Amino acid sequence: MILIRFPNAESKRTALGSLAGRFAFKSWATGEMLVPEDALPFLAVKGIPFSVEGPATYEQNGSAFRGLTAVAS
Repeated sequence: MILIRFPNAESKRTALGSLAGRFAFKSWATGEMLVPEDALPFLAVKGIPFSVEGPATYEQNGSAFRGLTAVAS
């Protein structure tokens, strides 16, 4: 997963609409978004401006799983 940032709120809204249903992602109110590497070329082709902050840290990647509990099968 890669951490990206958008230059403005409009770019982020456009990205959210484009990524929904196609890629798994996590978004923060700070303007940052965690996306899979495959989403970067998709956003670029769509013409949505963003800057790459770098690979996600363990905490950023793991925070999505903290509230989940194991399900016995």
